[in-house]
Amino acid sequence: MAKVLLVDDEPDERFLLRRAFERAGHEVRDASDGAEALRVVREFGPDLVVTDLMMPVMDGAELIRRLRAEPVTAAVLVLVSSFHSELAEGADATVHKTGQFRDVLEAAETLLDCGGRPC
Repeated sequence: MAKVLLVDDEPDERFLLRRAFERAGHEVRDASDGAEALRVVREFGPDLVVTDLMMPVMDGAELIRRLRAEPVTAAVLVLVSSFHSELAEGADATVHKTGQFRDVLEAAETLLDCGGRPC
């Protein structure tokens, strides 16, 4: 269906999200911080980036700024899944981390279905 990049510094979170997205039929890659995510974006070309905000090396807010600044990646959809989603400037959508991976998947599916615009 879609190419999805999951960015989170918590390995368990990435693993569980990856399983949810793969079960839904998506091709998935993951990264543990924003710097790694930028490298993966360039080689993988995702349709959607699902990112946490609070991460070491490069946080999610900086990742979003850099994605939006590059013409090649400016249109990539970005969903923030974080306890601090109010800090998600530049994201297409946010979902508060609750431990319910269905919430993240549903928000992602809506974004992908609507192309980043309100449905």
